[in-house]
Amino acid sequence: MQDMFSYRAQHSSDAPLAARMRPRTLDEFVGQSKIVGEGRLLRRLIERDQMVSLIVWGPPGTGKTTLARLLAAASSAHFEPLSAVSAGVADLRRVVKEATERKGMYGKRTVMFIDEIHRWNKAQQDAVLPHVEDGTVVLIGATTENPSFEINSALLSRCRVITLESLADEDIAIIVDRALADAERGLGKLNLALSAEGRTILVNLANGDARSALTALEAAALGQPAASDGGTRTLDREAIVEAYQRRNVAYDKSGELHYDAISALHKSVRDSDPDGALYWLARMLEGGEDPLYVARRVIRMAVEDIGLADPLALGICVAAQQAVHFMGSGEGALALAQSVVYLAQAPKSNAVYRAYGAAVQDVEETRNDPVPLHLRNAVTGLMKGMGYGAGYKYAHDFAEAQVDQNHLPENLAGRRYYTPTEHGFEARVKARLAWRDELPGEDQVAGS
Repeated sequence: MQDMFSYRAQHSSDAPLAARMRPRTLDEFVGQSKIVGEGRLLRRLIERDQMVSLIVWGPPGTGKTTLARLLAAASSAHFEPLSAVSAGVADLRRVVKEATERKGMYGKRTVMFIDEIHRWNKAQQDAVLPHVEDGTVVLIGATTENPSFEINSALLSRCRVITLESLADEDIAIIVDRALADAERGLGKLNLALSAEGRTILVNLANGDARSALTALEAAALGQPAASDGGTRTLDREAIVEAYQRRNVAYDKSGELHYDAISALHKSVRDSDPDGALYWLARMLEGGEDPLYVARRVIRMAVEDIGLADPLALGICVAAQQAVHFMGSGEGALALAQSVVYLAQAPKSNAVYRAYGAAVQDVEETRNDPVPLHLRNAVTGLMKGMGYGAGYKYAHDFAEAQVDQNHLPENLAGRRYYTPTEHGFEARVKARLAWRDELPGEDQVAGS
């Protein structure tokens, strides 16, 4: 009954265009040729009626739900859709009970499709596991999030992961053209034409999301006034832009792209590419990312990848953080843009970053010996009598305030962590510290 209701809703004239134009066969399915193209594994499984449980991972509007329906239809299995947003364990129990009865009475399999399966918690996902394992249901879970992070490992190990990609512009164009021409399910009866510029901007703004493209096309079509002479109405660039209002920015600040984008921004800065840095900064901020999160990470870039090669870098990034905090995300974005461009063009050095890491490693892995006596302050007579501060050399009593004395615990005496590079200001630092190289027994750790 639910299948029939879903079918009628999909083909009802009141249904959204994207639902009406949902492919009915694999031959109508556009894109994802690496997955369902001729000779590909998934297509072979479908043609042989060999259903396996799947996790279908991909961006919005790439065909996850459609593919699940087509898989069920090709195998003559019963299709039972659930949404993880609204369904719970009680719904799962109902589906399993009906699937058991269906299999026992009619020998018919059940495909249980769980949309946005990543929204189910661990306990809910665990509840699915035994029924997938014993074959009561064939699971097809759809997710926009990385299954490695969002799906229980036990459930993931029993499913094949299918990765869908954003549709190519050519694929979106085919889907749009079909919708305009189809008089039964599409807009063919409305006598519409799409200008070349309108078609280009529609495809471009879709960002590989077929649902987004069809939704905007339908909005533009319904908002277009009827032609006075009853002739063809043309959807131009302005009509499409008005229907979209704003580009569908491909970004999810709580998903994997959050981590991928900040990684791309950091690596663009490290590789001295201001253009790449600006692009990924814009992708994040326009996608709704918290600008203070970006500011924190930009400060991290300054200390990790620039360091003392340009001592101004840290101050500029802290100032950008203050600007964002003071002015808000809109105007503050320019301060962040200025900071990432500055970092990208700055000389690079990770000498301090490596030096501190080596010092931390020694703290964690070696005996924590006491502070040498000559470095301690003798604040009482007892402490002075015990030798606190004895033999300490006061730096200002020596030329250039350069003193050859041990500042580390005895077990680490002579250890060298920081070795400056020849980059930017750090070249001057290296010259200032050159006197250390003449000292005997130096053990260079971080900069070797």
